[in-house]
Amino acid sequence: MRAMTITAEHRLELTEVPEPVPGHGEVLVDVVAAGVNRADLAQVAGHYPPPPGASELPGLEVAGRRRDTGEEVVALLAGGGYAEVVAVPEGQLLPVPAGMDLRDAAGVVEVTATVVSNLVVEGGLREGETVLIEGGTGGIGTTAIQLARRLGARVLTTVGSDGAVARARELGADVAWNRRTTDLLAAVREAGGADVILDVVGGGEALAGHVGMLREHGRLVIIGTLGGASGELPVGLLMGKRARVIGTTLRSRSTEGKREILAATRELVWPMLEDGSLRVPVHARFPLDRAEEAQAVLREGGHLGKVVLEVTAH
Repeated sequence: MRAMTITAEHRLELTEVPEPVPGHGEVLVDVVAAGVNRADLAQVAGHYPPPPGASELPGLEVAGRRRDTGEEVVALLAGGGYAEVVAVPEGQLLPVPAGMDLRDAAGVVEVTATVVSNLVVEGGLREGETVLIEGGTGGIGTTAIQLARRLGARVLTTVGSDGAVARARELGADVAWNRRTTDLLAAVREAGGADVILDVVGGGEALAGHVGMLREHGRLVIIGTLGGASGELPVGLLMGKRARVIGTTLRSRSTEGKREILAATRELVWPMLEDGSLRVPVHARFPLDRAEEAQAVLREGGHLGKVVLEVTAH
């Protein structure tokens, strides 16, 4: 099969490799399209190796057809998605949302599962609370804004340009700021603070700033390290607010853990995708052999929603 492998020079290269052999409880999926995620960029750069036993190929989500039944499915992976065939534990499959094109569906499962696991399961976001979502126009951000609004939360978000402010508002954000020109700590405090912060920045100066934005009993949920992998934590301030810092990742969870998150995602989000009340925008599609160009879109920023690789003909 064709697949994108990672070279010693940290580049992507189209190669012929053997098809995966399914293990116990796994099924083969013939891939139509794959979603592109920031974790893929980190893996290619050598900073985010796959969990033990996972495929060395990049790619955390695909849409395609089960080889055993022909059913159209989406799959949440620990790796291997940049390929024509993947082997997936059956518990990490969901049916494609009714009415959704397979190519668009390739960018759905990772972001929706990430948002549900972090805003709902870990963050405990409730109706009437205020949430700050960093990176409001990316794949996770666009989904998180919409879901938070559907849950009855007040939504604050950051974006990368003045032009993106209007796009974030159209998705449902109550307030959006250009992070490059805004004193975010002051702005969020003026807006009354946040009960939950969905944080893709992680360390650096942002860590202390995010704690400073939290309300009493607030929850800072860290899901990325764009600002660094470490930072100074103002413990006294955290204690005084009786707040929590939650670090979490989806990729390294067990199959059973992923199964539980996918069940919650299907119950909560799939009806919204099917009736059109929540959508995951697709910014661009690239053929598999142009995966480096697809990743460059994420690296440069400014995109709205997901980038998808078209692996085989629909």
